Amino acid sequence: MKSHNLKLYNTLSRQKEDFQAINPPFVGLYVCGPTVYGDAHLGHARPAITFDTVNRYLTHLGFRVRYVRNITDVGHLQGDADEGEDKIAKKAKLEQLEPMEIAQQYTDSYHRDMALLNTWKPNIEPRATGHIPEQIALVEAILKEGLAYEVNGSVYFDTLKYNERTPYGRLSGRVIDELMSGSRDLDGQSEKRNSVDFALWKNAAPEHLMKWDSPWGMGFPGWHLECTAMSSKYLGTHFDIHGGGMDLMFPHHECEIAQGNACNHKDPVNYWMHNNMITINGQKMGKSLGNFITLQELFQGKHDLLEQAYSPMTIRYFILTAHYRSTLDFSNDALQAAQKGYKKIINGLRIARELKFEGNADVTLDEDQIRQIESSIQSAYRAMDDDFNTAQAIGHLFNLLKKINSMFTGQLQSASLGETVFNKLIETFTKFVVDILGLTEEKSDVQDQMLELMLKLYSEAKTARNYDKVDQIRAGLKGMGFVVKDMKDKIDWAYEE
Repeated sequence: MKSHNLKLYNTLSRQKEDFQAINPPFVGLYVCGPTVYGDAHLGHARPAITFDTVNRYLTHLGFRVRYVRNITDVGHLQGDADEGEDKIAKKAKLEQLEPMEIAQQYTDSYHRDMALLNTWKPNIEPRATGHIPEQIALVEAILKEGLAYEVNGSVYFDTLKYNERTPYGRLSGRVIDELMSGSRDLDGQSEKRNSVDFALWKNAAPEHLMKWDSPWGMGFPGWHLECTAMSSKYLGTHFDIHGGGMDLMFPHHECEIAQGNACNHKDPVNYWMHNNMITINGQKMGKSLGNFITLQELFQGKHDLLEQAYSPMTIRYFILTAHYRSTLDFSNDALQAAQKGYKKIINGLRIARELKFEGNADVTLDEDQIRQIESSIQSAYRAMDDDFNTAQAIGHLFNLLKKINSMFTGQLQSASLGETVFNKLIETFTKFVVDILGLTEEKSDVQDQMLELMLKLYSEAKTARNYDKVDQIRAGLKGMGFVVKDMKDKIDWAYEE
């Protein structure tokens, strides 16, 4: 593994901590995935890209990451509560389909959108419905510890009794007395002993579509239970990193900590990481506000709030230009700026891949340029080592991009850097853009062939001094997002920024 002093912000301790893997070089990473009852939206994109980048950087450093991201296909009730209708079952009734048809349809569409955003597939993607026996066994273990109780075929976690042994609310900073006093009196309206208790297993009414047999009768697992069951199965009862959106911190992740401690008498996770929320033009995203934008609407530009379509890589780049723990506001101005930034980076990537070292014994080394390059490289790594600060890392990549562009235009000679520094510059820029940040060039083979043909026609028209044709070809390419560049020794193109 590469020697790096990687620090990450641990929500549990509320401070940055040195990252120490439990069993290096192996790292266990669990991230809460989607509840599959609708198309993926901006709120799904941020954690997917955030923890994809975490996975990529840990892998770059030499760790062997087992990345587990679940699919919630049962147990997530309306309002994230313990009462009400299952979100997937409700959608199934509306569309007159089986719940598993809904789950499959939206799992497939989620995978499609995540692939467009160039996120790596998780090593394991367990589904809640595929782990019912594990969840039942977990409920039995908590009951055996005396930290749960059964009422009319439902089983609830006894939060107050658990709190006597281990403080509840450490992750979110909630105090159980305040939670108790701040909740509505549910006497006569709920089976729970206390309002802060949560469902581990729910008794299913006869008309409930998704239910399984259990020691307590026909029912279904509570939403919080599945992540504890699946993370412990694939990563063990004590693993390295658990990630997710800040909206899951309470109660979902708080309940996971309680469930893990109840069974195993220890915290299940060393580091809790949470990405912050997304706003649209300064407002929280919500269907009632009319600013709920799916990823496909973004990619196609089909929403009243959008002035144009924004490509998947523009969205990925935009999310990376903010630190994952900061609020991220989507607006047309911000996205258009991100589109320009992304194209500059990709133009630089094309150039970097084409540049060759040209040694010249008569050229002396430019120590000042070398120091600047070395400093930018070190700073880019320091940014990533400081809690995966992609925003700062991108800033340092633009400093490297200036050097790459200067070599392309001939203002800077590669010989003045020396072959070692030249290779390090090209390798670092390429690895950061492609391997760590996960940015790719959005151009098809057909576009490659079209560009090659158009540049050939452009060259022929220029040689023949047919300047009307030259202008026509240049304007046509510009309309498709490409700019013709007349170089000293060749004709090239770039993405229009």
